[in-house]
Formats: sequence, structure tokens, C-alpha cells
Amino acid sequence: MPTNTKQKPTIRIAVDIGGTFTDGLAVITPGGRIWVAKTLTTPRDPGEAVTTVIADLLRQVTQANAAADVTEVVHGTTLVTNTLIERKGATTGLIVTQGTRDVLTIGREIRYELYDLNLELPTPLVAEDKRLEADERLDVYGEVVKPLTDTALQTLLDDLSKLDIEAVAVCLLHSYVNDAHEAQIADAIHARFPHLAVSISSNIAREIREFERMSTVAANAYVQPLVAEYLAKLDTRVHELAPKAPLRIMISSGGFTSGAAAAQTPIQLLESGPAGGVLSAMNTARNAGIKQILAFDMGGTTAKACVAVGGEPLISHSFECARVSRFKRGSGLPILIPSIDLIEIGAGGGSIAHVNDLGLLNVGPESSGAVPGPACYGQGGTEATVTDADLALGYLNADNFLGGEMKLQRDLADAALNKLAVKLKLTATEVAWGICNIVNENMAAAARIHIAEKGHDPREFTMVATGGAGPVHVVEVARKLQIPRVLATIAAGAGSCLGLLAAPARVDRAWSQPCLVKDIDWNRVSKTYNGLRDDAEAELKSAGANLASIKWLIGAEMRYAGQGHNVSVTLPWRKVDASMSPALLKAFEANYQQLYGHLVPGATPQVITWRLTGRSQVKSHTFAWGDARVSGKPVMRGKREIYLPLKKKYGAVPVYDRYSLKPGIKLAGPVVLEERESTLVVPVRAEVRILADYTVSVVIKEF
Repeated sequence: MPTNTKQKPTIRIAVDIGGTFTDGLAVITPGGRIWVAKTLTTPRDPGEAVTTVIADLLRQVTQANAAADVTEVVHGTTLVTNTLIERKGATTGLIVTQGTRDVLTIGREIRYELYDLNLELPTPLVAEDKRLEADERLDVYGEVVKPLTDTALQTLLDDLSKLDIEAVAVCLLHSYVNDAHEAQIADAIHARFPHLAVSISSNIAREIREFERMSTVAANAYVQPLVAEYLAKLDTRVHELAPKAPLRIMISSGGFTSGAAAAQTPIQLLESGPAGGVLSAMNTARNAGIKQILAFDMGGTTAKACVAVGGEPLISHSFECARVSRFKRGSGLPILIPSIDLIEIGAGGGSIAHVNDLGLLNVGPESSGAVPGPACYGQGGTEATVTDADLALGYLNADNFLGGEMKLQRDLADAALNKLAVKLKLTATEVAWGICNIVNENMAAAARIHIAEKGHDPREFTMVATGGAGPVHVVEVARKLQIPRVLATIAAGAGSCLGLLAAPARVDRAWSQPCLVKDIDWNRVSKTYNGLRDDAEAELKSAGANLASIKWLIGAEMRYAGQGHNVSVTLPWRKVDASMSPALLKAFEANYQQLYGHLVPGATPQVITWRLTGRSQVKSHTFAWGDARVSGKPVMRGKREIYLPLKKKYGAVPVYDRYSLKPGIKLAGPVVLEERESTLVVPVRAEVRILADYTVSVVIKEF
């Protein structure tokens, strides 16, 4: 791609912290040339790995582009997720309406495992002795039933002073309709206890469902001090390396926001890294003209998938985190935030294999993480993991892991696998393939259900792989799903970073007020939307977005009165008044018909929650390697014995340097393509082609 010499080159950097590795990617504009960096995550100080990656990227880029300035650093992180899972957040207090202090403990009283007599439920983030009750009350319409008096407020503050806490969450009944009492309490706390981090539910999750709303604001308060400190320190570190670069933060809904906004609502970062992987997959699909994809992101700790149809991922407005039982719905903390609709479909490269109580081979959910890591890392891990199995099966090159910077130790992997082989009375190869096949089968089964729940057939999809372990396993998972085509993005091992660079600026706002469509107070709805949009525009402006380019959408959660499940409706921005009713009803009926096959005669439509989304224009990005790694002819590194699943034995297959392959090159599977950050394994007969944007396309010929 020719470079415009009149335009001074600029650099954008993306860094994503995963459970095992921290990935980084720099792109120079104009031209779209990229450089990649990767290092082990540093759990005790995540910012250390971020600094290492940024410094490495700057070293690579400035060797050839000394005059270029870094104009932006976009960051995705698992810090919030890990803090909630590990319960290492701030000591948190909770202020609720009188009579509701036990909501967090009662929950929904749902047993996620009906017949388990020793069922373990997630422990609330706020201890019972840290919960205070405010003497106030609003009704369901937001009207004051019992005012919050100065005396009641003073008593509340006196009680708060006796709690040894670092953060406080405020969640009052019906504050999603009227936030006056929550704002009054927040102002009083800020005035008397300026050191306390304060989260109020009307700013975090302005929606109905008391337990879910309380769980969300408690989680936000729980992680807020840690995330605020982390982002402030990271901002300093970034500016030491790139003084002119503002820090942008990826959020779960697939956009980015400012560091200041992220510090206020850190719960929005919960799925920031995986969301980047989905955006990368979608960008690749757009460039290839593909409308239906299954984004597949497998890293060192987990594997996640997302269905995207028509160039848009599905957005969920509620999900769970920090589950007690990793794959059991109902065993986690409910969170009300907009998030790309991802599901965790399996284990990652560091997931540990073991023999269960029935004497059978199992994999995960425990992970070796970055420390001590898989046995083959030689850092103290002794248990067999997916990565150890991949190495033993020949899928990984022990001498080329991270481009040779990190040598894998085959003898340690074999020793770990042999321990399991003795217990199972199998050979080490049978154990290695068993681990790999179990992981692939589990991921395929979960993805199959996920696609079916969305009303689609997996055979109509293309699978797009990102993550360090994604390209290793993607072909086998696709075969099990009968998906005929697989794509592996350029720099797939740092694919989430590609997504961070392709992400638009985005904000989401919500406001619940259940009402029959025929009874909507359109003046109130219009006034509320204007306020939500003003607030959203302020956040977008802080993230550096051009407000003139923002696309606004009106959303609503609707159902027939008396039903318990909602149908999502989205309309382009328009004047909010009674003239919107026909379009709202038409969209609701169309979506309801698609989901359930029929409408309900005589039923009355109802709006439960109004939504507002604003995002900058989504553009297609094409990338090319930043240096001269592509050669005139493919560089074959030789042949390597890998396990061929259909033949159930090892066979010698060609191994190519992935970096050397230029667009238009065609290869035939079985074949292995190696790069520094990941390895694409094609263990069956297939057509392999390099597309114009350096994506690898694999058309599978054997199922």
C-alpha cells in the first residue's frame, strides 16, 4: 500500500493483558503496517508487562520510523475479571433502602445444580456487617413515599464512619426511575469521606431487577479503588514512554472509552480483552466479504466464542462472572452491563489435565496461568496441560516458541503426561491426544449449542481464530462442527490487539420504567433521552471521539405484559415522541415473530427498559507486516512429525514460516504454519491460501 509522503506518520498501540501472556501491537498510519510484541503476564504488577510490551514495540517501530509519534494507546485487561474471581478487591460497604439489606444474600434462590446437597453459592462481595439501611422510600413510579431527611442522612453517615471500608456502593429501591436520593447520599459521602470510592446504581446500572442491580454496583465498588490506582499508574508509565499518547480503555460492549471514565465504572471492563478478539474476527470477515462468523478466541487460560451475523456481534445486557462452577449458569455474580455476547466454551493452553473421581481423563477448569505455567515452560509447573499435549503431539515447535525467546522443554512435558498415563494405563501419546480431543470436543459442543440458541446452523458459518492457542485447535473444532472454512487473522496470536485498534468509541446508557406502549409518557421519555445523550456525549468527548461522526441508536427491552422475558428492539436515532410508537411496535413484532414463530393475539406490548447507544463509525482495517519478513517464495522450515487425528498416528508434514507467505500463495494440508505468537495447525486434507490482507484461509476437505 503506497504511503502518503505529505502526511507525517503516526503510531497507535494496543496492549491486551491475558491470563498467561500480555500481547501488544503497533500500527503505523498511513500504510497499516504492524509490529507485534508478546511477553508473559506479570500477575503481581500487570503494568510491568504492559510497559515491557510498549517499550519493545517502540524499539521495533522507531528503528524504521524515527519521526513517527505515538498518538494513542488502547488497552484491554483481565484485571477486573481476575479481581472478582480471586476476591482481591477493596473492603466494600453497601447502602440500601430500609428492609432490603439481605437482597445480596437471598439472591434469586435458584439452585444451579438441583440435586447437589453440598451446593456452593457465590459469596456476596459485601459482608452483612458492612451493609447499612437508609431510612427512605420511593414507589415504583419514582415518587417519594418517605423522604430522606437530614437527620436520617446524618445517622447514615455516622454509621458509615464506623465501618472499616475503602469503597461504598449505594443501591436504593426504584432509583432507576428517580436517582435523587442516591445522588443526595453520594454527595454527602464525598463531602464527609473524600477518600472513599463511591458507586451509585443509577450511574452504573439504571435498570430494574433489584438483586442484579445491587450485585452490579457492589462489584463496581469492589474493584474501583484497585482499577483507579492501576489506571493512574499505567497512565504515568505510558506517558513516560509515549508523552503525547492518551490512554484509551477497551470496554465489554466492543468500544473504547477514556481512562477517566473507565476508572469511574470499571465493571464495564469485565470482558474487554475477549471483546477485542471478536472485533478482530469481524474486521477480518468484513475484508473477506463474509457475513456469518463464529469468532473463536483461545488463549492460555480460556477459550471463548461469539456469533456475529450481518457484520454485527450480538450484545447481551446481563451475564455472570466469577462463577463457583465455571460452566454452570446461575453459579456466578449477575452483572448488568452491555457486553458482546460471548460464551466461555472451554479451556485454554494452560488448563490442567487430571484424572477425575471416576478414573476418567478431564481437562480444566484449573489453569497453571502465567506462573508457574505449563510443565514445558520449565518454571515449576509439574501438571500436564493442553500446551504440554500440543507440544507432545508435534503441533508446537519447542525451539520457536515466542520466536525462540522462550524454549519449551519436551522432557518436562513428557514427564507430566507420563504421570497421567500410568494412572490411566495408557501411552503418553494416547493421553496427549485425549487431552487435545477432549478440549476440542468440549469447545465444539458448547459452540454448537450457542449457535443453535441463536437460531442458526453451524455449517453456514466461517470460523475465525485468534489467540495464541486458537489457530492450533481451530481446524479440529471446525471439523467437529462441520464448519467448512476457517480463517486465521494476521498476527492471530495477538488478535485481540487488532480488535482494540479496530474498535470504535462507544457509550451505552439505559433507563428502566416499565410501561404499556399505549400509556407511555413521551414527554418524560424524550426528556430522559436528552439527558442520557448529553451525558454520553461528554464521555465520548473525553475519549477523543468526533461527535459529528457518532451514530446514535435508540433501543428498548420489550415484552407482552405479564411475560417474564424481554425482546430487544433497536431503531435509528429519531425524534422521541408519540410518532415513534408504530415503528417501535413493528420492530417488536418482527423480532418476537423471529424468536418464537408467532405473535400473541390480544396481548398488550410493554416497554421495560429504554436504551441509548452511541458509537463512532466502524471502519474496515487492513494490515501488513511492518518489516521485510515476506519473501518471494514460501520458506519451508522442513517437515515435522505431528499427530494426524484421522489416521490416528504421527506423520511428517511440511512446516512453513508464516511470515514468509505473501498474498496469493496456495498450500495443501496437512501443513503447519509457524509464527512467533502462534501456530496454525492443519492436520487434515485442506486448501490453504493467503488472502490479500495476510489472513490465512483454510477450506477443509475431510470431515
